[in-house]
Order: sequence, then C-alpha cells, then structure tokens
Amino acid sequence: MIAVSALARLGARILGLLAALGRFAAFTVHALSHALRPPFHGREIALSLLQIGWLSLPVVGLTAIFTGGALALQIYAGGNRFGAEEVVPQIVAIGMVRELGPVLVGLMIAARVTSSIAAEIATMKVTEQIDALVTLSTDPMKYLVLPRLLAATVSVPLLVAVGDVIGILGGWFVSTQTLGFVSTPYLRNTINFLEPLDIVSSLTKGAAFGVLSALMGCWFGLNSGRGAMGVGRATKSAVVAAAVAILAANMALTEAFFSR
Repeated sequence: MIAVSALARLGARILGLLAALGRFAAFTVHALSHALRPPFHGREIALSLLQIGWLSLPVVGLTAIFTGGALALQIYAGGNRFGAEEVVPQIVAIGMVRELGPVLVGLMIAARVTSSIAAEIATMKVTEQIDALVTLSTDPMKYLVLPRLLAATVSVPLLVAVGDVIGILGGWFVSTQTLGFVSTPYLRNTINFLEPLDIVSSLTKGAAFGVLSALMGCWFGLNSGRGAMGVGRATKSAVVAAAVAILAANMALTEAFFSR
C-alpha cells in the first residue's frame, strides 16, 4: 500500500508538471502570435528596452571582465603544466564567445530582469491593476507581455555581444599585464581564431535566452498567488525556471551548432 501510494503521488506530480508545461507552451504561442499583430505600445516597448538593455550594462560588463580575467589565469595555469600556455588568447576567445558570454549574460538577465518582471506583474495582479486594464479594454498580453518580450529579444543579444567583447578584453588585460603576453600578437590570435559560426551561435543564444527570461517572468507573474507570499513565490519560481531553461537551451543550441 505504501508503494502504491508513493507511485500515485509521483504520478500526480508528473501529470501536474506536464499540465503546467502544456499551459506554458500555449502561453508562449499566444504571446508570440501577438508580436505580429497591432496595436503596439511604443512607450512600453521603449521603457522595457531601457530597463532590460541599457540598465543591465553595468552588471553585464562587470561580470564579463572578471570572468575573462579569471579564465585567462586558469588557462595559463593549466597550460603551463604542458608547455601550452600560448593558447590563452584562443581559448579565452572561444570560451567567452561560445559559452561563458551568452550563459553568464543570460543568468544575469534572469537574476535582474526576470525577477523584476515577475514581481512587477505579480504585484499588478495582486492589486487588481490587470483587472483594471481589462476593464479599460487594454489587452494585458499586448500591454504587459509583448513589450517585455520584444525588448528582451532585441536587448539580450546586444548585451551578449558587449559581454563577449568585454570578457575578451578582460582576458587580454590580465594576460598582457600579468602573464607576459604581447598585446598585438594576443589580439591578432584572438581575431584569427574566431569564426563567423562562433559569433552567430553567441547571438542566437542571446536571443533565445532573452525570450526565455521574458516569458518566464511574465508567466509566473500572471499566474502568481495572492498576497505578498504569492508575489515572493512567483518571483523565486520565475528566476529558478529561467535559469534552468537557459542552461538547458544552451546545451541544446551548443549541440545544434557544434555537434558536427
């Protein structure tokens, strides 16, 4: 009986998870379909671009420059064991552009932007502001979800590009100032080693991570519980779900771009 009860609880949890995934998939399709149809709230889109893109630059820049510097130190220390320390510029470049740049920017966006979106929309739901929008014949999907989705889709790839460059410069600075590398050959090796596919994969990951971050924030915000506890739970769940989705999407996209 105990085993049957445990299996029943497990089955109920799995069914609940599948049902939630189905609802999220329907929400995603519904949100993306609105991207092709007017009206578009230009002011909300501009504010979202400011919040998601411009105001995220400091944390993205700091994260990237420290990561690039630490990556250069680690590669030099590891390569020094085998007499291969000259590969530092190439590995820093490919590591930042292919993986660390997009993933770290995505996780920073999940921490900063997804949490903000979920908390804002959940608070609007708790205070019945979303009901007021419906009363005023304003579609919450158009007014709340679409501007954030469009802004994240445009902003995050740009943030990834900036993060890639700053991360490479962080590795260059540490390598030339601490590890004895010469600046011009270091930069030449970096440029020559990168391929167009590396850059395309990085920007594609950025766009995918932006979509996931915005969707998770909007979904959990719109489906939050009542009261302060509901807002807090929605915010926490949105950040966790966005981070896991970003890591899973990163693996899938890496497989798609570089498996051959």
